[in-house]
Amino acid sequence: METSELLKKVRKIEIKTRGLSSQIFSGEYHSAFKGRGMAFSEVREYTPGDDVRTIDWNVTARFSTPYVKVFEEERELSVVMVVDVSASGFFGTNKQFKQDLITELCAVIAFSASQNNDKVGIIFFSDKIEKFIPPKKGKSHILRIIRELIEFRPEHKQTNIEVALKYLTNVIKKRSVVFLISDFLTDNNYSDALKISNKKHDLVALRIIDKTETELPEIGLVKLKDNETGKLMWVDTGNKHFRKQFAVNKLKFEDDLKEIFNRAGIDSTRILTHDSYVQPLINLFKNR
Repeated sequence: METSELLKKVRKIEIKTRGLSSQIFSGEYHSAFKGRGMAFSEVREYTPGDDVRTIDWNVTARFSTPYVKVFEEERELSVVMVVDVSASGFFGTNKQFKQDLITELCAVIAFSASQNNDKVGIIFFSDKIEKFIPPKKGKSHILRIIRELIEFRPEHKQTNIEVALKYLTNVIKKRSVVFLISDFLTDNNYSDALKISNKKHDLVALRIIDKTETELPEIGLVKLKDNETGKLMWVDTGNKHFRKQFAVNKLKFEDDLKEIFNRAGIDSTRILTHDSYVQPLINLFKNR
C-alpha cells in the first residue's frame, strides 16, 4: 500500500473512532474498567465521621491534632488488545471484512483508553505470535497501532488462541485490561488458558461474526474456500438436509463457546460485520 493511501486510511479511521471514543465510550470505559486500587493522595485534619483507621499517627503527633490520610483511585491501567489476524479475518459478505471491523474496534478501544491516560499495547496472533507492541501512552503510539492493523500481513494463516493467551500471560506481568478479539473459529482447546489469563488479568472477549456464518443464504450450488487451510468444497445451499445440519452445528458451536466463556468467568459480546458495533460495546461496558 502506498504511504499516502495508508495515511488517508489512518486519518479516516482516526476521525471516526476518536469521535466515538470521546462522545460515547470514554465515560462508559472509565466506569467499566477500574484502576489498580487506592493510592495515597494527601493528609488533612480529622473531621467527625472520618474512619479512625485512616488517622496518620506520625503527622498527628507532630501537630498535636488528628490528621487523616486521603486516598483516591489509582486510575492508570495498561490495556492490551490480543487480536486474531488469521486468514479467516479476510472474509465478509456484507459491508466489510471482519479484519476491517477489528481495526475500527481496536482504534475505538485505544482512543478510549488513551483519553483515560491508560497505556495501550497489542498482540497480533495467528497460530503463532506474529507481532507484539508493548503498552505505551501517546497519540503517536495509537496511530502506529492503527497503521499496523491496516497494513499488517501475517506469516501464518491458521488460529491458535491458546498460544496467544500463554504469550500474554508470560509477557504482560502487571495486571491489565485485555480485549481478546477473534471470530473464535478454531478447533484448538484454549479453555484452560482462558481461565489462567482471566485470573491474572481483566479479560474481555469480543467475537467478530459475519452474518453468513450464522445464517446460510439459500443461493444454490456454491464453491467455498477455507481461508485458513485453503480447502475447497462445493456446497448445495438449497439442500434441506445440509441446511438443517448447518443450523445444528452452529447452535452447538454457540452453546459450547458460551460455556467456555462462562466457565472462565469472562464477559463477552458478539459484533457483526453488517451491523453497528456501538450498542454492543456500550451494553458490554454498562453490564460490567
